[in-house]
Amino acid sequence: MNMSNTVRSKTLSQTALVVFGCLIAAGCQNQSQSQLLASHDYRLMHPIVITEEPETLDLPVGRNTRNINGPIESTIAAFGQQSRQKGDGSVEILVPSGGANEAAVHSITPKIRQALQRGGVSRNRISTRTYSVGDPGADAPIRLSYARMQATAGECGAWPKNIGGGFGENINYENFGCASQANLAAMVDNPSDLITPRASDPSDQGRRAVVIEKYRKGEVTAGDFNEGVGAEVAED
Repeated sequence: MNMSNTVRSKTLSQTALVVFGCLIAAGCQNQSQSQLLASHDYRLMHPIVITEEPETLDLPVGRNTRNINGPIESTIAAFGQQSRQKGDGSVEILVPSGGANEAAVHSITPKIRQALQRGGVSRNRISTRTYSVGDPGADAPIRLSYARMQATAGECGAWPKNIGGGFGENINYENFGCASQANLAAMVDNPSDLITPRASDPSDQGRRAVVIEKYRKGEVTAGDFNEGVGAEVAED
């Protein structure tokens, strides 16, 4: 047996083992880094949470008030309409007890109920509850409240570590993505859209019949389009 071939074979085997070991180490390092990045994803660090929170409207009531004027009445009616769109259509009237304006409060509470009904709230969906006033000389407000779904992402501004991170770390800093998540939560009109998409609206039966009839006749079903229309620039 040739000694040089044996030495060469052993050298190649040792080199292959070294290369294989480096590949395994690199793979483990890449996997560890991927797991580290995934655990620091901004959507996990600053998740948008859907909660049910009270939406309130405070109505100031003077001790001589015996009626509600037009703008206040419209505001109450709009609040009732919002309770049907963004809540379950139930409104609670929190009436102060023990304040200097207690007589005025009892006088206008029925009118508040009427304004809510004009906003579309059913009579059996309006409830009344009292709360005590600590200062007997205060004119406490009447509070309207309904439960609505709200999206929040928590408070931003956490800087527990240097923004540059530690040595050898390639991860996002603590506050990364918080503002974007908070803005998205504040802008969404219906927070339930973040949980599941809305159902599709029913199709236009009349328009669908017209298109199908044209298709049967072999006519063009699309609308007319003239190239260049709307692209003209006025010269003054």
